[in-house]
Amino acid sequence: MSYSTQTQAKAEAGEAAGKEFLAFTLGQEEYGIDILRVQEIRGYEPVTRIANAPDFIKGVVNLRGIIVPVVDMRIKFSLGTPTYDQFTVVIILNIAGRVMGMVVDSVSDVTTLSPGQVKPAPEMGTIFDSDYLIGLGTLSERMLILVDIDKLMSSSEMGLIEKIAA
Repeated sequence: MSYSTQTQAKAEAGEAAGKEFLAFTLGQEEYGIDILRVQEIRGYEPVTRIANAPDFIKGVVNLRGIIVPVVDMRIKFSLGTPTYDQFTVVIILNIAGRVMGMVVDSVSDVTTLSPGQVKPAPEMGTIFDSDYLIGLGTLSERMLILVDIDKLMSSSEMGLIEKIAA
């Protein structure tokens, strides 16, 4: 990790501190996203498939007259075969004026992290591109992988929304 990348990571981790995060699980890991991006949380319901869409885009749902694309994060991050049960939820996000859904295994709580609880994410070659990580939130026995949901959902590989202007 270069010095400028480390500095940027520390700055992003610092910006994340004192914010509230919605904690959710994917497989065995706990993740957190900025609560201000969450519009609502719904139980999983069948979606309408879209022809030729990538596998991780499950399809669309009609949410009070708005057609909402739904992304299954377990498929996106190659976390095994997803199962849909009573705990499976769709987090409805509002990013850059676009509404989209994100399927996760479960949601647990909303957590406020202080500056000392957010650490920069280590640089490592994983499936989860570290460009989409804000850092790691530490809470006694828990660790939340903090996701920059704006960057992730606006990435070209998602193809859901145009790049958010920097």
